[in-house]
Amino acid sequence: MFNLTPAAAEQIARAAAEQPDRQRMLRVAAKHDEVDDELVYGMGFDEEREDDLVLDANGIVILISPLSQPLLENTTLDFSEVQPGEFQFIFRSGCTTPAATKGCGSCGGGCS
Repeated sequence: MFNLTPAAAEQIARAAAEQPDRQRMLRVAAKHDEVDDELVYGMGFDEEREDDLVLDANGIVILISPLSQPLLENTTLDFSEVQPGEFQFIFRSGCTTPAATKGCGSCGGGCS
């Protein structure tokens, strides 16, 4: 299952408040980079499509397409400080709960 930390949910909620009403759902996607064979992650506000997996994570509606679902299994989206004063969204794969993200390292298991 895909997870969202409270810190990420707070930042997404702030950004969603500035979106038109119909686009307050967050689409999260992943694909394999053909050159490096690494996972590439993306996200943005979108409308629900047929066959989307729809999740409620910390009050944020998450949309995941069927193609991205297996790639995002056991992935957590976090918003954390990567350098002093610099915060970013980070995808941590292999983390099943927000508490588990602390044990994943900065890129443990494949973050972006």
